[in-house]
Amino acid sequence: MCLADKAAQKVRAMRNDPLSHGLWEKTAPPAPTTSPLHGENSTDVAIVGGGYTGLSAALHLAEAGVSVTLLEAEEMGFGGSGRNVGLVNAGMWVMPDDLPAILGAAHGERLLTLLGEAPSVVFDLVRRHGIECEAEHRGTLHCAVGAAGARQLEERARQWAARGAPVRLLDAAETAAKLGTAAYTASLLDERAGTIQPLGYARGLAAAAIKAGARLHSGSRVTRAEETGGGWRIFTGTGSLTASTVIVATNAYTSSPWRQVREELVHLPYFNFATPPLPDAVRRRILPERQGAWDTRQILTSFRWDRSGRFIFGSVGALKGAGLAIHRAWAERAMARLFPDLKGAGFEAGWYGQIGMTDNHLPKFHRFGRNAFGFSGYNGRGIGPGTVFGQALARLAMGSLSEAELPLPVTEAVAQPLRAAREGFYRFGAEAAHLARIIV
Repeated sequence: MCLADKAAQKVRAMRNDPLSHGLWEKTAPPAPTTSPLHGENSTDVAIVGGGYTGLSAALHLAEAGVSVTLLEAEEMGFGGSGRNVGLVNAGMWVMPDDLPAILGAAHGERLLTLLGEAPSVVFDLVRRHGIECEAEHRGTLHCAVGAAGARQLEERARQWAARGAPVRLLDAAETAAKLGTAAYTASLLDERAGTIQPLGYARGLAAAAIKAGARLHSGSRVTRAEETGGGWRIFTGTGSLTASTVIVATNAYTSSPWRQVREELVHLPYFNFATPPLPDAVRRRILPERQGAWDTRQILTSFRWDRSGRFIFGSVGALKGAGLAIHRAWAERAMARLFPDLKGAGFEAGWYGQIGMTDNHLPKFHRFGRNAFGFSGYNGRGIGPGTVFGQALARLAMGSLSEAELPLPVTEAVAQPLRAAREGFYRFGAEAAHLARIIV
């Protein structure tokens, strides 16, 4: 079935948009029942944003017996948490040795340790709470394009290995055996990592938080927040909430009243297409060990399987306007070039979202007033960081972790220059690059 037919059906689509969550909404377990905030309410900790960070914070606070209420403008997992590729990676895009250079030794090494352990935290939560999210803890493969890509991965492997991480640089032959294609010159296998069904994970965190005693409200967009003598009063269109502490966990999908977070982030669009379920014989030849993979190109390509045998293929770009046809045609051709077995497989779903990019490609920690704070800017690495940052924010709200012990220093949210122009460049530049590769 073509994407136009899917759009016409508008089946189970958030906001009647099948291009927002695509396959993940089609295959995720149902979301737990939530409703909008109504009337006047009170709580110890208010969380704004129902993605990985907010849901992780809500779960850890509720498990500690803290009164916590989460407000989500749309549905749980609506933002980047429900749209991404589903790679549970360790670390950030920035080279490991660069983090201490940028953040200082104390924060840099602390952040590296926390993010290196993040995948194990994710998979432990999945096991402990029985979250149905197709979890595959089999590692990921970062694939080198040409000699330059191989050198980049060699250095990344060296830096992680020096810190005791279970990473291994594979040569071209080993890489071909892992991937089912000879297109790459090397790859970096990170055994800490893996894949999940990202919307399923978000919904599972929400269900676990509710079970632990957290109150979660969907359809509750925050329109105003005011400091009071004893804390904060937060307003939605249908109710209000007083709290002593506020955690802002909205990241790339931030709107008022913390607009400065949005202005600090440059949106980078990213899309995925998914084939119908494919035969077992094909699945044994391509990524037979079921790792998730992506390459070293600036406009990168990512690919993985879901548990039902759909091949998921993605890259930078927005599936709107001319971009839908351009990126689909590119994906069909690029996928077949890498994996001839997939020629003519077609796609049953396509979707895209926005990545929040910061000026230094690292997350930020901000204060928004007395007892109001949050992390943002995950730069395409939301699953592991969002989970452990949510845990850290919960501990900060409870007082079991001090601000000085956080993995990031306090910084002011500063608007990035020429943000709108750069976002347009990313969107239309990706279209131009993919169109050129269709023609050539």
